[in-house]
Amino acid sequence: MTPIQVGIIGCGNISDIYLKNGQKFEILDIVAVADLDFERAAAKAKLFDLQAYTPADLLADPALELVINLTIPAAHYEVSRAIIDSGKSVYSEKPLATQLDDGRQLLAAAQAKGVRVGCAPDTFLGGGLQTCRKLIDDGAIGQPVAATAFMMSHGPEGWHPNPDFFYQPGAGPLFDMGPYYLTTLAAMLGPIRRVTGSARISFPERIIGSGPRKGQPIQVNTPTHVAGLLDFASGAVGTLITSFDVWGSQLPRLEIYGSEGTLALPDPNTFAGPVFLRQAGQTEWREIKLTHSYTENSRGLGVADLAYALRSNRPHRANGTMALHVLEAMQAFLDASQSGCHVELVSRCEQPAALPAGLPVGVLDE
Repeated sequence: MTPIQVGIIGCGNISDIYLKNGQKFEILDIVAVADLDFERAAAKAKLFDLQAYTPADLLADPALELVINLTIPAAHYEVSRAIIDSGKSVYSEKPLATQLDDGRQLLAAAQAKGVRVGCAPDTFLGGGLQTCRKLIDDGAIGQPVAATAFMMSHGPEGWHPNPDFFYQPGAGPLFDMGPYYLTTLAAMLGPIRRVTGSARISFPERIIGSGPRKGQPIQVNTPTHVAGLLDFASGAVGTLITSFDVWGSQLPRLEIYGSEGTLALPDPNTFAGPVFLRQAGQTEWREIKLTHSYTENSRGLGVADLAYALRSNRPHRANGTMALHVLEAMQAFLDASQSGCHVELVSRCEQPAALPAGLPVGVLDE
């Protein structure tokens, strides 16, 4: 299978893991990097023996079929749209965009150009969550009837040297961490029909706790505690809380409740386990041996799957349609809090195909 030539726009810290993991897949040939700061791109290119470009020059390279967008969230729409307009497929870090209309425009533009849109997170393709998907598909918990998802912390200002963007619109706990939880739920249970929720800014100002800006205040301009309810098209009912306002919690990350048992899922921001199952009539939890590979940090797995899909002409799993659905759900939680009503979601997404068990590492098609 002929490799896909790939470029990356955005040479921040997260680019390292994409570049390292890209080397594990013969389908990926990452050849170039670009950044608004050309010196940063040049340093990254030297480290990984790649071509350094300006963003415009990278998009002008006719050999590239796929570009990975690793810019900051506020730039995701603009950069992804430029990639699409250049006639290349795009894989973006999450979220797809910070505005719902921008996300819709990206998918429409891609369809018009005949290119594809992929989007992180791809953690649901890791060994832990794919083991959970197999258990659900095999009927280990019967018919899923409900789910809970909790992301509880006190925010990143205590350790992050420049945490300002976490507290602006398009971020906060919902847009920053919610995609991991909502994407996992959509991958396990299918699309969401409607949501409602409540949201608040608990602390209007945060203080940076480390680095050269330690002690400086940050103004908070987006909700930092969001509690929501989800009705899935399948009939299952979900509960989601994302918060930067709590000092500690003993709530689980993710659980799915079925007619014949309960499944405790691993942290959806990781690729490994543990996975625990307790079936009807049992009094103890059982840890389930993982059935799938990719249990280390495998960010970029979704890129490889998209590349295989381009060559095999099949749907890719970490796709733009699901990312748009997650974006709409996140915006709907905030809209519901403002209106005091349920919000019906307009978009729908197909539940992505499960990864086959037993595939060798570096291969995603049987």
